Parts: sequence; C-alpha cells; structure tokens
Amino acid sequence: MKKLFAILSFVAISGTVLAQSATPAADNQKKGEFKFEKEIHDFGSISEGEMATYEFTFTNTGKEPLIISNVAASCGCTTPSWTREPVKPGEKGSIKAVYNSANRPGPFTKQVTITSNGKTPTKVLTIKGVVDRQPSGVPEIKNSGVSPVTKP
Repeated sequence: MKKLFAILSFVAISGTVLAQSATPAADNQKKGEFKFEKEIHDFGSISEGEMATYEFTFTNTGKEPLIISNVAASCGCTTPSWTREPVKPGEKGSIKAVYNSANRPGPFTKQVTITSNGKTPTKVLTIKGVVDRQPSGVPEIKNSGVSPVTKP
C-alpha cells in the first residue's frame, strides 16, 4: 500500500510539474511581439541646446495585444513618451525619445528601456549623436603673432 501511495504521489507531482512547465511556453507563443523598424537612431551632429526628437515605430507581430507598462530613459536628459493603449496584433505603436542637448556638448549615447507584456518583456532602444558646442557669446581673443610694444 505504501508503494502504491508513493507511486501515485510521484505521478501526480510529475504531472503537475510537466503541466506547469508546458504552460508558460504555450502562453509565450500567444503573446504580443515588438517588430521595430529600427532600434538604434543616430542623430549625427546636432547644435547644443537642441531638443533632438526621434519616434521609434513598431508593429505588434504577435497573437495578443501588446501592453506597454513603462518606458524609462537612462538619464534625466532624455524624456520618453509612448503609445498608452494596447496595440492589437498587426497594428502599429510608437516610442518617442526627446534628448535635451542644453549644456551637453560632445558625443552621447542614451538608452530607453521598454517594459511590456510581450514575448520579450524588456526591450532597449538607443539614441546617439554628437552635440556641437555653441559659442558662448564672448568673442574669442586670437593671438595675431605681433608682440606688444613696450616703452623703455
């Protein structure tokens, strides 16, 4: 009787474990999926002080609606906005990134991280470029190569 109970317990536990491990894979096949036109955008050279804006567009190529729960930028100089409604299969959505280049001369690379209910729940987009320094408004004094005249 003890052997029978042990065998039945083993079979019941094994069946539960198999059912639990099979369910996430089956559910994953039904989820929404991002298909971005591009995941990296290079602004090239921009002027210091410019609000550089790029809108990443995507199509939901999955079988269920995509719901974006959060979009976070890697720093306070980048502000994201995104499609708030569920994106149905076959429909398009977008993630907009705005980089504030004020007082930030030189090269930059910033990430925008998306959290969703998709097959890939976390997705990272990248913006990059080079901010050209703006003149400060004070004329630069250049050396003409002539020595100043001194009186003896």
